[in-house]
Amino acid sequence: MILNTFLQQPRFKKNGGIHDVLIVAVPMLLSMSFDTLMTFVDRLFLSKLGPCEMNAALGGGGTQIVMINLFSGVISYVTAMVAQRMGAGKNGDCAKVFIQSIYFALICMPLVFATIPVGYWMFGLQDLVPEQMEPQKLYFKILIFGSFLMLARNAFANFFSGIGETKIIMQAAFAAMVVNVVANYFLIFGYGPFPQLGVAGAAYGTLLGTFVSVVMLACKYFQKTYRVRFATGSTFGWDLPIMKELCRKGIPCGIEFFLNMLAFQCLLFLFHGLGAISATAASVMFNWDMVAYVPLMGLEVASTSLVGRYVGAKDGAAAKRSTYSGLHIGWMYSIVIAVLFLLLPEVLVDIFSPDEASAIFSEARPMSLFMLRVAVFYIMAEVLLVIYAGALRGAGDTFWVMVTSAIMNWFVTGSLYVAAYIFDLPAHYAWVWVVAGYTIWPFVFLARWKSGKWRRHVMDK
Repeated sequence: MILNTFLQQPRFKKNGGIHDVLIVAVPMLLSMSFDTLMTFVDRLFLSKLGPCEMNAALGGGGTQIVMINLFSGVISYVTAMVAQRMGAGKNGDCAKVFIQSIYFALICMPLVFATIPVGYWMFGLQDLVPEQMEPQKLYFKILIFGSFLMLARNAFANFFSGIGETKIIMQAAFAAMVVNVVANYFLIFGYGPFPQLGVAGAAYGTLLGTFVSVVMLACKYFQKTYRVRFATGSTFGWDLPIMKELCRKGIPCGIEFFLNMLAFQCLLFLFHGLGAISATAASVMFNWDMVAYVPLMGLEVASTSLVGRYVGAKDGAAAKRSTYSGLHIGWMYSIVIAVLFLLLPEVLVDIFSPDEASAIFSEARPMSLFMLRVAVFYIMAEVLLVIYAGALRGAGDTFWVMVTSAIMNWFVTGSLYVAAYIFDLPAHYAWVWVVAGYTIWPFVFLARWKSGKWRRHVMDK
């Protein structure tokens, strides 16, 4: 009641104010949190089988994301395209944008399947122990074959985030999480009539949860309200101009997503290449980093949606205001995460302790504690990154975001290589170089926004 009264103040009710951002961002932040928890539980359950199973899920799952990120990145621009058309009063074109993204996903599936040998080749470069290599290949292959479900879910989610109705995305993500957790419990450990599938069970559970979320989003999309408002029940035709726009403006996003995720995966591979102890320490750290970072992507989507809407309406002041509102919300969230990392690192690390005593985990534990505490420095700075990257993308400044994000991530990955493989620093000290890089680069995005160059896109609309 107090919060609601607070948000009803005129300064928060303005277009782009905190109230405006929260309406879009809170469901997205929660939906991202549910997605994070779904993946987190996969790895938590697998950690009870042993460090190698947990590491396999992190390595295999991350590689599958790399392989589809070019395509999911293109589809992510649906948010901005839909928001811009809605802001311009062209509701009938919103469903056209969505259906082109589905066609795009279908066209890309043969390319996705062709990446399986590439993934295996990447795993071979790591010189993994057999206990990790085989389950990592299996986890990766199962997820690759289910990639269309993930791309379709992204398309639906970006349509709804573009029109600013993100509650259904949150509900679908919650349902996916519940289904995944329950399925994993039975499929990983083999309870009742289900055999113990281990890592394969975690992959099947993920796809089952994703399928449920796609069904929920599709049912909402074809409801009467949306059929009347956006013609979702009658818009299925191929639209070449919209497809061209999606590719022209979305491909920079896709390349950005691909290069960024590939850089992160190389970062992970470099840690895994330092041995099982470093791999385990990094896996624990990145599992919690995912918990801290992925929900902030909900704010990034909200920033893209709102800025895109106000750019479409030629309201630069509201676009700018929504960005600053997103910063305030993001910092409040990050403060909570930073406190947990500083005060409760032992609890966070020990959650991943295997059921049976493991010498690898025992030696990795001090490294993980150190890495969690150091991560606090960039947790606050990354708010700048997600908010301004989302805002610039929503304004149509996608090429600059693509180039700068790629440079940032590969710079950080290169820094880790220099620290760990040239200067021969232990993994947890090399992590300091990574954190330093991710702390400095977000200020480049801030400078771009402050320069006002994104405003030219307001004039172009």
